[in-house]
Amino acid sequence: MRILYLLFAVLFLLFQAAPGSADPIFPDTVECRSQGNFCRAGPCPPTFAASGSCHGGLLKCCSK
Repeated sequence: MRILYLLFAVLFLLFQAAPGSADPIFPDTVECRSQGNFCRAGPCPPTFAASGSCHGGLLKCCSK
């Protein structure tokens, strides 16, 4: 029975997605992040301004 727990743990580690790999590649998202900005669903935080869009226009690209 212990081997099943070990096997499950190994399979879990093997099939984990890398951070960000689940995000589909959108050109506007790549451009936003390459400039050091980030994407946000709501309004940008107070010290940031919306400088474009992300995820095909669904999100806002926030920059300082």
